[in-house]
Amino acid sequence: MSLATYKGTVYPWHCDHMGHMNVMWYVGKFDEATWQFFNLLGLTPASLRNASRGLVAVHQEISYRKELLAGDVISISTMLKEIRNKTIRFEHTMVNDETQEVAATTNLTGVYIDTILRKSCPFEPHLRDRAQELLREMPPENESS
Repeated sequence: MSLATYKGTVYPWHCDHMGHMNVMWYVGKFDEATWQFFNLLGLTPASLRNASRGLVAVHQEISYRKELLAGDVISISTMLKEIRNKTIRFEHTMVNDETQEVAATTNLTGVYIDTILRKSCPFEPHLRDRAQELLREMPPENESS
């Protein structure tokens, strides 16, 4: 099961001189989906601020599959792949809603940090429990591709 984490449109200013959405906007839209995903996990902006916690991206791989043009309507769904003591791994899939073609995917690894000490720290038990609940609802990794 993947979670709906973004819906939007490609605007002309998202496009480069070749007429398709520039890579910086793919990353930006994936980033917005990331924060929606974290919110669904309970990593809300307020809870992160109040606990002096944050998440940092340490690895990202993007696969561009189909061009997106101005006016295309898109959505992103997110699948949790793994949660460990201090790290989380997940995948976003960006789809052209009109054609249902996958436009891009990205796999990300994030590290949970103490924003005062600027060091990694373990996820709180309730966050790990929520993530484990999501993992139980999702198919094994080899079935999701």
